[in-house]
Amino acid sequence: MASSGLRVVGGRRRPTTLVDSCVLLDLVVGDPVWRPWSATALAEAADEGPLVVNPIIYAEVSVGFESVEVLDAVLPPADYAREELPYSAGFLAGKAFLRYRKSGGVKASPLPDFYIGAHAAVAGHRLLTRDKARYATYFPTVELIVP
Repeated sequence: MASSGLRVVGGRRRPTTLVDSCVLLDLVVGDPVWRPWSATALAEAADEGPLVVNPIIYAEVSVGFESVEVLDAVLPPADYAREELPYSAGFLAGKAFLRYRKSGGVKASPLPDFYIGAHAAVAGHRLLTRDKARYATYFPTVELIVP
């Protein structure tokens, strides 16, 4: 069952935002095209409510770091809540992947985006991403924050 995607903070209900790895990587690598948009969108999402990452997002961002400690300094747990991937999100990711394959997709195993989108859908999170097409296609109920 999906949660509301809202958390009570300081007596107010605030939306939670799952932050896609592409947005975090824009900041980490200093992408000259996307960094300004990603930095602004991330700051606005943080002002509106808690930010969330899951193990898949964490893994994708971790590639450029030498240790967990260094990555945690960049993505401090106090600023980015850690959530496990719910089993129901794994199920939904599989169903979205099946739709992808039936529509001509060529990848042989579920892409991380399916797990990320399914997590946002099941948990009721908004999703901050630059990948509007895939998420809008396979997870139309997820509120997207996109360029």
